[in-house]
Amino acid sequence: MLMLRQVSPFLFFTGKGGVGKTSLACATAIHLTASGKRVLLVSTDPASNVAQVFEQTIGHQITPVTAVNGLSALEVDPSAAAAAYRERIVGPVRGILPDDIVAGIEEQLSGACTTEIAAFDEFTALLTNQQLRDEYDHIVFDTAPTGHTLRMLQLPGAWSGYLDNSQHGATCLGPLAGLEKQRSQYRAAVDELAAIGLTQQYLVINGLLPEQEAAHDMLAQALYQREQQALQHLPDNLRALPCDRLPLKPFNMVGLSALRGLLDDSATGALVESGEIPPVDLPSLSSLIDGFASQGHGLIMLMGKGGVGKTTLAAAIAVELARRGYPVHLSTSDPAAHLADTLDGSLDGLTVSRIDPLAETERYRQQVMAEQGKNLDEQGRAVLEEDLRSPCTEEIAVFQAFSRIIQDAGKQFVVMDTAPTGHTLLLLDATGAYHREIARLAGEHGQPVLTPMMRLQDSEQTKVLIATLAETTPVLEAAHLQDDLRRAGIEPWGWVINNSLINTPTTSPLLRQRAERERSQIDAVCTHHARRCALVPLQAEEPVGVERLLQLSTTGK
Repeated sequence: MLMLRQVSPFLFFTGKGGVGKTSLACATAIHLTASGKRVLLVSTDPASNVAQVFEQTIGHQITPVTAVNGLSALEVDPSAAAAAYRERIVGPVRGILPDDIVAGIEEQLSGACTTEIAAFDEFTALLTNQQLRDEYDHIVFDTAPTGHTLRMLQLPGAWSGYLDNSQHGATCLGPLAGLEKQRSQYRAAVDELAAIGLTQQYLVINGLLPEQEAAHDMLAQALYQREQQALQHLPDNLRALPCDRLPLKPFNMVGLSALRGLLDDSATGALVESGEIPPVDLPSLSSLIDGFASQGHGLIMLMGKGGVGKTTLAAAIAVELARRGYPVHLSTSDPAAHLADTLDGSLDGLTVSRIDPLAETERYRQQVMAEQGKNLDEQGRAVLEEDLRSPCTEEIAVFQAFSRIIQDAGKQFVVMDTAPTGHTLLLLDATGAYHREIARLAGEHGQPVLTPMMRLQDSEQTKVLIATLAETTPVLEAAHLQDDLRRAGIEPWGWVINNSLINTPTTSPLLRQRAERERSQIDAVCTHHARRCALVPLQAEEPVGVERLLQLSTTGK
């Protein structure tokens, strides 16, 4: 691979969810250790699955990978980082301040902004830790999906600039309370990123169907042509990059053998050449929609790992509900979503929106200045404006936009395409923190309360659908997501297995092998995880546009 000929001390694997960042990062780390290098693999994804790929516990501390000499790994656990961050702030005042004051401080530190700051703290510590630089030849970062990673890479400059420009200092006993102590670390992180430049970029196109598979099979031919068309229309900024192309493998990227095979063009595994592959008997997406359509309104939330097709499934559900005559609002909280491109048209009764973090943040700033700043003097307005420049403001603004949208679910269907798992959990964390604070205040005044979290917990008002692929890692991650939701009092309504090959006729040996490998994962979903489940077959034509989306919802049983 071109990427591996001249390897820098830091490597960042980034991109849209589901493109194989974790697999590539792990395979690259293994490759580097084979030449005698000492490597640290770090996951900054809130929904990390590095441990699943290596089939061992990793966790929040640097841990040797037992099967690979010279390789250690670390998963930046946002929850553990947030707990340590809270203790650094609250610990010194516990036993000194009254208990109710300490409890109030802890509540202020329970939101998603604290989690983000804490994870960012860990990230900058890794970038600036000279001891790690001395101990390891390479530090490989397996990052979260695009939107979350861009946010992480912007934070060193955002926080450093905020602290440098602050006239009053971050002195509040809230999420920002620990930032001032880390000022030098954040400035060093800015310098480190500037030194790296992020200019030595390589493009890796992963999972390409080999041309020979398309020779005598209509499905494989259609998929191959779609891929080739996409390659021919690469944007100029990508076309100019050094590029490696990796073929689609017939096996899932779990375990050491599979990871070593990812960068080995000769690795194929046993292929299913002939013989019937028994289909599975599962409902279509349309059958799943029947279960909640008759209610006439409600919130439908698609959740899951990046790359499993949440945007497409959300759009398919929305157009099917609109076709049945229901008013539908389709929205997304995914920074990298392209709903307009997926719909490629309009439909009576269907409205579409997107929660734009930048636009929502500016709207929130203007609202606060108009309402809270109108009676302040010039110095007071300057302090308020300064506070609103904090990167934490975005969390509040996005949460408010999310809350506004889901309120519409009382009179129409609201279909929400959420960001990949980790980003969505941070949004739910903010929702939970708001709920706890409102409930506490309402309890003090004896007032009834209805918060967004209570809407999400009410199965009559909200149907959460978990989307996955019939592959080991997406299913495991979806199961972990379900556990997280249940801890928050949210019971998923059903699962959707997307882009499945098992019920799709094909003579391609590679596709047949992948189809047969789906069976155990489909069985795991239906038997152990999902209360109700639908199967959506892989489509020969990309499901873009209203007509193809309608076909997607009705394909199958």
